[in-house]
Amino acid sequence: MKKASILLFILLLGVSVKGFSQTTTSATATSTTATSSTDFFAGKWEINVVGTPNGDAKFVTELTRKDGKLTGELKDPTGKRTEVTPITKILEEATKMTIYFNTEQAGEIPIELTKVDDDHLKGMLYSMFDATAQRVK
Repeated sequence: MKKASILLFILLLGVSVKGFSQTTTSATATSTTATSSTDFFAGKWEINVVGTPNGDAKFVTELTRKDGKLTGELKDPTGKRTEVTPITKILEEATKMTIYFNTEQAGEIPIELTKVDDDHLKGMLYSMFDATAQRVK
């Protein structure tokens, strides 16, 4: 009887461990899926801003994920400005991101961009000027 009790205990323990291991795998798969969906914004983007006081502006940025956060810098593709503008922070949501960068004249400026489709974003710079972005392939 003692051997049967030990055997039954080991069997139930094995079933419990196997059941918990499957739950952990599902959670990991869900986590991986969520991570890949947040990588939508990672990559190279061309951002156009229309109607600023200095005329239309164009930026190119390569957004990369470091330590779970997007980072990058804004560059002038025309070559008029040789210095790059570092991005100070990026706030991400499911279908929207806000890029913040500093300028000497206005301080920290946000560009809020919302997903239109897989390769296009639309939004506003400083809540005043229309902005669009297109993924560079």
